[in-house]
Amino acid sequence: MTKLKLTTLAVLALCFGCFAQSNKNETLIAPNAQLELVKSDFKFAFTEGPSVDKKGRVYFSDQPENKIYIWDEKKGVSIYTDDAKRANGLSFNNKGELYACAEEENQIGYFDKNKNFHVVYEDFDGKHLNGPNDLWITPNQEIYFTDPYWQRPFWSRDHKEIQDTKGVYFINPKGETIRVIDDYRIPNGIIGTQNGKTLYVADMGARQTFKYDIQPDGTLANKTLFAKYGSDGMTIDNRGNIYFTTGNKVIIVSPEGETLEEITIPEAPTNVCFGGKKMNVLFITARTTNYTLKMNVKGVDKA
Repeated sequence: MTKLKLTTLAVLALCFGCFAQSNKNETLIAPNAQLELVKSDFKFAFTEGPSVDKKGRVYFSDQPENKIYIWDEKKGVSIYTDDAKRANGLSFNNKGELYACAEEENQIGYFDKNKNFHVVYEDFDGKHLNGPNDLWITPNQEIYFTDPYWQRPFWSRDHKEIQDTKGVYFINPKGETIRVIDDYRIPNGIIGTQNGKTLYVADMGARQTFKYDIQPDGTLANKTLFAKYGSDGMTIDNRGNIYFTTGNKVIIVSPEGETLEEITIPEAPTNVCFGGKKMNVLFITARTTNYTLKMNVKGVDKA
């Protein structure tokens, strides 16, 4: 694999002799780990939406090419489907079904074991969604998803933004859906904690990320500014640290809001998740490329 230079706050700390901070930060990344370019025979247009299955394989989308791929730690990259319904964000539920924000028809749905797509939700208040972008499935198998709006070339000419806001939605196990956020400029990245009590949602338009307390009925309370930047996609590790993709970096922030690491990526990252057999490999989608980095921490979003 091609090895690339890794820039982190820990390295900077060592340069200035801040050994206590360096030791703390270095525990996140495995010793001597380097950012590695994922080799592949495939040409990607815009990779996004990584999600890990029970075997540690990472599924990721390429919306312009209408495909979903699989990355295996030992076998590399293979194609899952070339009829991906223009999938963007992906997430596995506890049954191993691959859920997708399917922008082809502005739907939320899943692919079964035969790769057939099943629609779970569409048409809020009788009008099509703007274009579901990213989603998170709770421990109780409920779904939160963001619905910004970017005009897609595969939509018909008369397609337009029809919802009265760029919102965030909640779907309960019965399929009942409510809008839980309606005051964002451009909602995008979304992730929740392992206990299902806290939700993080990025507003790319405002360049801010907020956290919320999840209520029993799925509504959100106690909106609190968490970070002063937005994020295209996010993930969380087993220490509760949040991973942002913003600019040309993956930024790791503690649950208390302290920036722990800034990892510079050669191509602007779009999303991130943990994968591999031990769930200790950070997998980063970055438009036409993908990268991996061995970590000392693990992911918690294994199906």
